[in-house]
Amino acid sequence: MIDFLTTVFGLLGQIWLSALIDGQRTAFLLPAFIFIELSLLLVIVFGILHWYRHRQAFLSMPSTYHPRVSIIITCYGEGREIEKTILSFAEQIYAGHIEIIAVVDGAKQNADTFAAAMACRAWFERRHRNQPLRYPNRSYRVLPKWQRGGRVSTLNAGLHVAHGEIIINADGDTSFDNVTVALMVRHFQDPNVPAVAGALKVRNQTDGWVTRMQTLEYMMSIQCAKTGLARWNMVNNISGAFGAFRRDFLRKIGGWNTHTAEDLDLTMRIKAYFGRHPNLYIPFEPHAIGFTEAPATFKEFRQQRLRWDGDLLFLYLRKHKQSFRVRLLGIKNFIFTVIYGVLQEIILPFLIFLFTLWLFVIYPAGYAWGVLLFVYFLYLGQAVLMLALYYFLISERREQELWIFLWSPIYPLFAFFRKMWSMVAALYEIVGRGHEETSMAPWWVIKRGTKF
Repeated sequence: MIDFLTTVFGLLGQIWLSALIDGQRTAFLLPAFIFIELSLLLVIVFGILHWYRHRQAFLSMPSTYHPRVSIIITCYGEGREIEKTILSFAEQIYAGHIEIIAVVDGAKQNADTFAAAMACRAWFERRHRNQPLRYPNRSYRVLPKWQRGGRVSTLNAGLHVAHGEIIINADGDTSFDNVTVALMVRHFQDPNVPAVAGALKVRNQTDGWVTRMQTLEYMMSIQCAKTGLARWNMVNNISGAFGAFRRDFLRKIGGWNTHTAEDLDLTMRIKAYFGRHPNLYIPFEPHAIGFTEAPATFKEFRQQRLRWDGDLLFLYLRKHKQSFRVRLLGIKNFIFTVIYGVLQEIILPFLIFLFTLWLFVIYPAGYAWGVLLFVYFLYLGQAVLMLALYYFLISERREQELWIFLWSPIYPLFAFFRKMWSMVAALYEIVGRGHEETSMAPWWVIKRGTKF
């Protein structure tokens, strides 16, 4: 091991020496994308430290704010898995009333899911007249949509019948900690909060290396990044699997909209008010946690990201290109969205690919591999720093999550592939309008949507 490290650091030393001698190589040794991601890292790190400093004061503030909360659970093809989701909301530690609405999309085709949702009604009813309710201050209803209309129509159907002041959307295959609702609702005491982003973790993290890598990705991109960004009011996305909204605000902006990636679409529409209403603020609650199923195989992962990453290009550069104005987003979110939404997520994968190709075309293979090794260690250091911040400052399950540091050396390689696959997804969206090939809605719904 010592000999290996000696060889590695010796190689890095030779690269640096060569770079100092050859100014042209120095100019490309640390390409612009490293500085872009380094600046984002600094924003996130200082945001996390600021959050940690004020966290206890926020939790210790007395609260008598317990509004009625409506939970819209989108159900399609989960079968009995929805029982975990419904039960996790019924058992919430929250003093206010919780209205649970299970909306079953395509109830005729999804008879097993519909039957499982109907069977859960017994949990909220008295078996005998004098017997106390199993879950007091909780109500439950099943809303079947016999004709499948897709995820957006499912959410809007739930929004139409919801009575709660606060709306929480959740996927049917996601379960939650029992303090989730209470933590999310506390943020709505501030009348300037239209929405709150919730945290997600991978429930099937032990299924294999693919889910292990996604677990690390969620910890860094959701738990860490959103915790830091929220301190500067720059949350990039309210997850479609778990988010909370003020009902009146949500209805005024028209609820969820057609097309795919409805979560980022809704986030962009909310942030389009920030320029005209600078007091609006979207918090992130890292300890309100939903546990979701991640793709367990490499093929499933590629298929998911082909849709997710293609959606980014569609939403940013097609559907919401008119929103890129300081007057709408405000100066801070305008700069952030341009640099870290468009440049980092869409353009940067192409730059990384071209930079890697350029290295091997211009320079000897040994030098090119040495530069990539140097870049690997930079990204490994970034990953370890983010995971350390998560583990020591944010994690509420340290004993269960110590393994993350053992898997961190693999993550930069996984992240590199993810960037390259993002490039493929962007190309597919440009050439074939990949966002129209989605399982989130049937083809006739996407077909009737506005073309951008």
